[in-house]
Amino acid sequence: MTRHSPLPALDGLKDQAKRLRAALEREGQPVSHSRSLELVAAQHGFRDWNTLHAHIGNRGPFDPYRLGARVKGFYLGQPFEASVLGVEALGTDSGRYRLVLHFDEPVDVVRFESFSALRQRVSCRVDATGRTMEKTSDGRPQVELLW
Repeated sequence: MTRHSPLPALDGLKDQAKRLRAALEREGQPVSHSRSLELVAAQHGFRDWNTLHAHIGNRGPFDPYRLGARVKGFYLGQPFEASVLGVEALGTDSGRYRLVLHFDEPVDVVRFESFSALRQRVSCRVDATGRTMEKTSDGRPQVELLW
């Protein structure tokens, strides 16, 4: 079985199951917690929850490009801490990912004293080093993740 995007962390998968269970219950189709876990596993291409759980447990301890991961770095030269809200592999072997980041505190994207524009959610494409190919006017990557 080939996967083209990283799996969420175990907590993220459990949250998905809780949200699925609540949504089905609102629609008058109640399911047990274990059934919602099985449905989430199937959604990610696994035969059952135990197989998915084992797969998550067998991966390395550091997987920065996963849903729910906490990251920090620089956006347009300004420091940030953020949660990863979205992950998409760009090509099967490119080593590049499209990430959606939600900053804990909004970042001002304007360097002008009498004007500001705060941004709290950004989408970016990073490589294995955690940097974007897109640069600011001073040549610095727009996003730089720190490990």
